Amino acid sequence: MSASSPTAPPAPPPAAPSALADATASDAALRRFLHGLPGVDAVGLEARAAQLGTRSIKTTAKAYAIDLAISMIDLTTLEGADTPGKVRALCAKGVNPDPTDRTVPKVAAICVYPDMVATAKEALAAAGGQDVKVASVATAFPSGRAELNVKLADTRDAVAAGADEIDMVIDRGAFLSGRYMKVFEEIRAVKQACARPGREDAHLKVIFENGELSTYDNIRRASWLAMLAGADVIKTSTGKVAVNATPANTLVMLEAVRDFRAATGTRIGVKPAGGIRTTKDAVRYLVMVNEVLGDDWLHPDWFRFGASSLLNDLLMQRQKLTTGRYSGPDYVTVD
Repeated sequence: MSASSPTAPPAPPPAAPSALADATASDAALRRFLHGLPGVDAVGLEARAAQLGTRSIKTTAKAYAIDLAISMIDLTTLEGADTPGKVRALCAKGVNPDPTDRTVPKVAAICVYPDMVATAKEALAAAGGQDVKVASVATAFPSGRAELNVKLADTRDAVAAGADEIDMVIDRGAFLSGRYMKVFEEIRAVKQACARPGREDAHLKVIFENGELSTYDNIRRASWLAMLAGADVIKTSTGKVAVNATPANTLVMLEAVRDFRAATGTRIGVKPAGGIRTTKDAVRYLVMVNEVLGDDWLHPDWFRFGASSLLNDLLMQRQKLTTGRYSGPDYVTVD
């Protein structure tokens, strides 16, 4: 990884070629395309992910990686007990993660339920964090089990409240039963619901729930399906099941994103979420991104961490690099 500052994202890429457009012309065509993708070598994939996880980086690169990881966090609270006060406190922490050190970067986004979007927008503005995005889970999160009109209403409500990003969940039941066109059309419809006339549309992150897709081949198919449908970002999981982001299942998605860009010229972001708690974990993912996609993906516009506790460990490790002392968890705020 380079220790230089993240570069600005490039100009919008060209549209997908007609060969891929033909792949979504019908349910049968989509099925043929998805099942025609190369199979995933599970043993090789897991070995590659494990090998990348053993890479060590120098102290100067670690300091850069910690700040980069902080700037990529979607700081998240998605609990039934969420209150406006909790959301405001989370926003304050996202804008100023370490009150004793103003050089710590802001997080990328605050991720909340739709009914908390307006509260988050107001709190970020009050804290001077207008550049921090508000992401909202929608479409019957986390199960995705609702009629399309309900999912679209959920999305439109969040966008109307000011959400900059929508994290939707796919209908895993439809996907696993082979109803790929249903999933494709739902993603397209939610993408349209992210439109904001006169302003930039809300970006759409599509969550697969990798732990429920069971196989790496399914994760690869879901990745291509979502990208063909117009996802801006593909996301591993909700954080609400036993198996969430893993290096191996994220590697499948990174490779799909690499191959999609080679085929279309279109760049897609990636967001692993759930189970990423330590600085060591975060650095491992950044190394994978750099190795598979290149350092131009090492930017919050193209890679995010869905996390709540990760920020605390990053702050403790940052303090250790700065002061030479490990301050411990009592010196960072509890989310």
